Amino acid sequence: MDQRQFTKNLRQNMTDAELLLWKHLRAHRMGDQKFRRQQPLGPYIVDFVHFAQRLIIEADGGQHAGAAHDAARDAWLQSQGFRVLRFWNNDILLRTDAVLEAIWAALHLQAPSPLLPPPQVANED
Repeated sequence: MDQRQFTKNLRQNMTDAELLLWKHLRAHRMGDQKFRRQQPLGPYIVDFVHFAQRLIIEADGGQHAGAAHDAARDAWLQSQGFRVLRFWNNDILLRTDAVLEAIWAALHLQAPSPLLPPPQVANED
């Protein structure tokens, strides 16, 4: 399957956490900010991206725990000038307001809420 078809397939088969997050990010619903979903960037497809802020948001399931592939992916995205926020699906589903607050803070460079541990951000070395 080529990348374009794979991207279309991902958009049609989003996880529950991705669907919930997209409900809040789509159509400029977060303070008139524009996000795209399942967006190809180089060899990767990111869950959500805000191009103006160079911010990527990833919704991670258990398969991402300690994944070396994610570290390499984040390093490449960082080398392209992006910041990467990763949230566990469980947090998106059960602590939606805190996740949204952390995203808002990243967009506005504010300190995130103490309700959630800080999102996993790719190093900016």
